[in-house]
Amino acid sequence: MFSTMLVPTDGSAGAEATIGHAIEFARTYGAAVHTLYVVDTGAEPVGIAGSDREELYAPSERRGREATIRITDRAEDADVTAAREVREGVPHQEILAYTDEHDVDLIVMGTHGRTGVDRARLGSTTERVLTLADVPVLSVRLGDDRETAAGPYEQVVIPTDGSDGAERAAETALDVAEKYDADVHVVYVVDPMPYDLEDTPRSIIGSLKEGGRKATETIATMARDRDLSVTTAVRRGEPTAELLEAASAVDADLVAMGTRGRTVGTGRLLGSTTARVVRRSSTPVLTV
Repeated sequence: MFSTMLVPTDGSAGAEATIGHAIEFARTYGAAVHTLYVVDTGAEPVGIAGSDREELYAPSERRGREATIRITDRAEDADVTAAREVREGVPHQEILAYTDEHDVDLIVMGTHGRTGVDRARLGSTTERVLTLADVPVLSVRLGDDRETAAGPYEQVVIPTDGSDGAERAAETALDVAEKYDADVHVVYVVDPMPYDLEDTPRSIIGSLKEGGRKATETIATMARDRDLSVTTAVRRGEPTAELLEAASAVDADLVAMGTRGRTVGTGRLLGSTTARVVRRSSTPVLTV
């Protein structure tokens, strides 16, 4: 399923730490690892050209070469085929263009935990790639200077809302689970906020829970068809908190969920629950 993986890097220690997860998947799937550094020229000063332009971007280009060499060296040391490139442009656009040009089928990116108002959004490049990419993206929560453990992925949590998108995401998640002979945990969350459940008749609450049971059972059946061990759970509460708690309860190694892009104005937005889970999860999140 995965034959070519892309690890975008900005040269930071945190971004490069994602290579461990890319190597883990590459070994399992027999895939190649590519790494890309984009010299950000999106805010280039007006009128700059020639030698002045070269001098302006020389430090970034040097940083990019050094960063991509470090990553390819790591991959080759692990006997994984590797390639690297440094480009100029708008980072998320170049990442997506490279993905198309090289038939990349998995992007591995780091996300940094934030506090305060910074938690309102993911990093702009990461969020745009997650929203616009036509291939799965593995998001890895990183510290500033440490590498997170990478694989094996033995406990896989699959959230579902019963949508077609969730089932498509489950197919990819179950392929990963099958590769690792992982235990699968399917979770549906009944969100009380839209319904004011305190005043809702029991029959309606029962219908919502029954919908959740059907949704989880659909994916559980898909897992059993692959001879995977599977559990299901219907929880009630704020979706992000409940999904993170469910992942923590089983000591999950991977959370896999769909992205529900929707058009607002001129651009698509990442589904709010998915964005919050990616932002807050200490467990790698595979978005499909």
